[in-house]
Amino acid sequence: MTALRALAALTALTAYRYSAARSFAVATALLLTACGSDGRTPMLVYSPHGRDQLVLLEHAFERERPDIDVRWLDMGSQEILDRLRFEQVNPQADVWFGGPSSIFDRGVADTLLAPYRPEWADHVGPGGIGPDDLYYPAYRTPAIIAYNNIAVPDSQAPTDWDEILEPRWRGKVLIRDPMASGTMRAIWGSILVRSIRETGDTAQGMAWLRRLDAQTGAYALNPAILNEKLLRQEGLVTLWDLPDILISRNKGMPFGYKFPVSGTVVIEDGIGLVRGAPHPEAAREFIDFVGSVAAQALAAREVFRLPARRGLPPDSVPAWVTEVEQEMKIYQMDWALLSERGAAWMSWWDQHVRNTGARAYPK
Repeated sequence: MTALRALAALTALTAYRYSAARSFAVATALLLTACGSDGRTPMLVYSPHGRDQLVLLEHAFERERPDIDVRWLDMGSQEILDRLRFEQVNPQADVWFGGPSSIFDRGVADTLLAPYRPEWADHVGPGGIGPDDLYYPAYRTPAIIAYNNIAVPDSQAPTDWDEILEPRWRGKVLIRDPMASGTMRAIWGSILVRSIRETGDTAQGMAWLRRLDAQTGAYALNPAILNEKLLRQEGLVTLWDLPDILISRNKGMPFGYKFPVSGTVVIEDGIGLVRGAPHPEAAREFIDFVGSVAAQALAAREVFRLPARRGLPPDSVPAWVTEVEQEMKIYQMDWALLSERGAAWMSWWDQHVRNTGARAYPK
């Protein structure tokens, strides 16, 4: 399976574009055929959750089901949606694992998902559940402000979204490319929803994002590049998600974080069965596993995922889960509005805001 892992790494290092999808789909099909010689049922997962988590769950699930061979491709949430659209006439993936409900809803609209009510369905929600059992929340993913705490003492780190726009952070902000990332689209969406609530339209929010563009030193193609740039102090602060920062800290990276005091967007991180999945029974088994008590506790302990499942045994949940639940203030996001208008917002931002901030707000 070395070749599949290498392909996953290549995917993570390349911005997904429709023009590249055709050759990539052929390569994936050939690779899956080459890896299918050991008699196990192959089951392919598309996920933005990263190597650490995907390897962890792959091994844990295969210990329970040695007859199933879990394979995965790691890419951004928007990239997954684009890829599933391209493959709709000949689906390759079995499970879509990870991303906000706003992106899953676009998959629902495009009939990319098949209904499946997992064994743990009654233990999650009410947020993050798709219509007609088309997806369910596996985790809750808070957005945070992160920083290199060698260069930025905790006492001087920004504590709210608007503080990122202060002159001291000019050129020192790193941003994961929002066009590929569900997390960043959710953060962008929260800024635009706030604008609509305060003024009736998105103009104020787009102006805020243009000012942030002026502060931004680089847009990173993927989380690995974002982490490396933050580690090397090519930028000092970023907007990202809590699990990735906690994983990096656990590896010894000098990263601190703050929950925005005005409220943070918390993504109900979904999982669903791909419509026309080549191996639907294996896919259903995997979905049941992800939301089980054992797998939810495992992900919380080892890769810092905040469980969506309620009522986990207290002795199975690490202390950080309780601390986060107590510390973060949740912004009441309008996910339906983001699902409806988010694609248009992002397109407008990409065409009219990205790389315009320095001209609009000169030093």
